[in-house]
Amino acid sequence: MVQQGGKIWFDGRLIPWEEATVHVMTHTLHYGDGVFEGIRCYYCSDGSSAVFCLEEHVERLFNSAKLLYMEIPFTREEVSSAIMETLKANELKEGYVRPLVFTGDEAKGVDPGGASVHLVIVVWPWGAYLGDEGLDKGIRVKTSSFARHHVNVMMTKSKICGNYVNSVLARREALFDGYDEALMLDTSGFVAEATGENVFIVKNSVLFTPPQEAILPGITRNAVITLSRDMGYEVREERITRDTVYIADEVFVTGTAAEVTPIRELDGRTIGQGSAGPVTHLLQQEFFRVVHGDNLKYAGWLEHFDL
Repeated sequence: MVQQGGKIWFDGRLIPWEEATVHVMTHTLHYGDGVFEGIRCYYCSDGSSAVFCLEEHVERLFNSAKLLYMEIPFTREEVSSAIMETLKANELKEGYVRPLVFTGDEAKGVDPGGASVHLVIVVWPWGAYLGDEGLDKGIRVKTSSFARHHVNVMMTKSKICGNYVNSVLARREALFDGYDEALMLDTSGFVAEATGENVFIVKNSVLFTPPQEAILPGITRNAVITLSRDMGYEVREERITRDTVYIADEVFVTGTAAEVTPIRELDGRTIGQGSAGPVTHLLQQEFFRVVHGDNLKYAGWLEHFDL
């Protein structure tokens, strides 16, 4: 559950949590025409805090809005500054950042044309999205009966609010069946992604991940690809079949919320040895070294601040 309280940045002002309200006729509430980002802030070894890949996340927020014909009424620099301001105002050393752009209550039909556009930024403490045990030992996953969006059905490169009903259905189905997460296939039957994470498999120390056609190109995904190659691993972006995942040596997912989380089981089949494999473990360790400021080679990925 989100920890309530503190300050929320709402259209240029920091206001108390309980005052950050909208009307029930807000267009985005009815039709899902909003965009959002998920960003993490980490407490670093030097005592500062740092936002991971802030510029990339803000850029994706604006790209998502463009794909939805939305004009964000602030510049990229203003949004970046607002994120830092909100973290400082809430004295949050480590946690999650959620910028959300939505349309107001002026439009009543499907077309939001003429409706106002608003931006809120909410921050809260948030640990391991898929649980501490999942981060350590791996999670159990079920292949979903719901296919991932086709590229001509939705804008798959955007974090549009309405897109995520697809994820809600898949994740709820998996949880009801006793699993931790869902694996989603594309409309051609190839592996796409999880409900909020990108997928990697390891076979003979080579990493494979689905190409970008039907997935959201994750920012953590890109970081892990860079880390993997810098550590000497070959990474291939190729179509992956479900049975290839079953017989992989290791499988893991990446995402802002999930970070680097191993998969130990898919559809009742044990992956590898049924725990985090050696490649996954090394990449996970290196990723956390980076985000906590312990690997200066990637210092440019962090935007530091002091409370």
